[in-house]
Amino acid sequence: MAQVMEFKLPDLGEGLTEAEIVRWLVAVGDVVAVDQPVVEVETAKAMVEVPCPYGGVVTARFGEEGTELPVGAPLITVAVGAGAGDAAGAGTVQEPEESGSGNVLVGYGTDHSRTARRRRVRPASAAPAPAPAAPAAVAAPAAPPAPAVRPAGPVPVISPLVRKLARDNGIDLRALTGSGPDGLILRADVEAALRVPAAAPAAPAAAAAPAGAERIPLKGLRGAVADKLSRSRREIPDATCWVDADATELMAARAAMNAAGGPKVSVLGLLARICTAALARYPELNSTVDLAANEIVRLPSLHLGFAAQTERGLVVPVVRDAHERNAESLTAEFARLTELARTGKLAPSDLTGGTFTLNNYGVFGVDGSTPIINHPEAAMLGVGRITPKPWVHRGELAVRQVVQLSFTFDHRVCDGGTAGGFLRYVADCVENPAVLLRTV
Repeated sequence: MAQVMEFKLPDLGEGLTEAEIVRWLVAVGDVVAVDQPVVEVETAKAMVEVPCPYGGVVTARFGEEGTELPVGAPLITVAVGAGAGDAAGAGTVQEPEESGSGNVLVGYGTDHSRTARRRRVRPASAAPAPAPAAPAAVAAPAAPPAPAVRPAGPVPVISPLVRKLARDNGIDLRALTGSGPDGLILRADVEAALRVPAAAPAAPAAAAAPAGAERIPLKGLRGAVADKLSRSRREIPDATCWVDADATELMAARAAMNAAGGPKVSVLGLLARICTAALARYPELNSTVDLAANEIVRLPSLHLGFAAQTERGLVVPVVRDAHERNAESLTAEFARLTELARTGKLAPSDLTGGTFTLNNYGVFGVDGSTPIINHPEAAMLGVGRITPKPWVHRGELAVRQVVQLSFTFDHRVCDGGTAGGFLRYVADCVENPAVLLRTV
């Protein structure tokens, strides 16, 4: 007799607790193989295909495309074993045990630290756990009754993003009734509570909104970027300094390196190599601030993030151990990660763990900017476009290739002297690449 196995949205790792269903890859009645991808989901950091660790016949799917699910919510049920084709209405639904393929999610694997889970059997006729409530279900009457406060005990919410949203807006989670599985409180539940005051006739926000205004949900990648940038502004006392530099010699050095044959070197690769040398001289800028311990933590390795614009929005892939790479290796890694970003195939691990960010906004044709630090890092170097400008060179006016460098830093980890020294060293290497050879 076939058994109907329930496959839940697995732990995505990297602090990710929710995902949005982008595209179902299977339909009810389809036969799936072990480790076959069954759904494509979008987290706050990447698009991920989720493979099912069971082989058999799909008997149910949970959630429509566009629905956001928390980790642990049911994704599909699969009838496995003999008689799988007749199992849709006659079998039992069981929790997955520590068996199957083990490849719960591409790029992560099984968490072997967990003890074997107890099997929970329920009749197949029982209704499957509902998907999280759609946004349309959050509308509330103009004068809702005051919700009852939950008794003392743990609040059924697993997402730190949901807790933060509630905390920042003064929402008491104990007063909410979750729409997720087993009463789990979802982001939609908190957002519904936030919309209750706006529905009142006298609410200023509702009156101020022009008729026909377009509303774009801050969710997925856009929401993650908004959360990170807002947190950076709230928590980091940043300051910015900048300098113009003559990049003529840097461009000539790059042309000479590429003319010699072998792997090509990009401008970004050269700038990244200059950054690694500068951070070796000013290690306090490769750090983070531990607010809980009230400590500055200087990091032993440099994981260099770089801003990349994609159709999905801004992402910051991370080059691991950038301090151990030369300009050619950095160039190759930038190219590899950029291609993955453009095709939406970056793994969540490719987008986390950075310790310093290089932002080349010159590709947008602008000269300068004041970068927002990529929290929880301590600094970011911004690079404008390299363009011909009048410049005094060796006492005479000449047309040179000029670039503006801007440097934003966390004033808690260093003072202006350190930040200025870092930026001046970077500018010196740009103007005279031989400086890099003399100091490394």
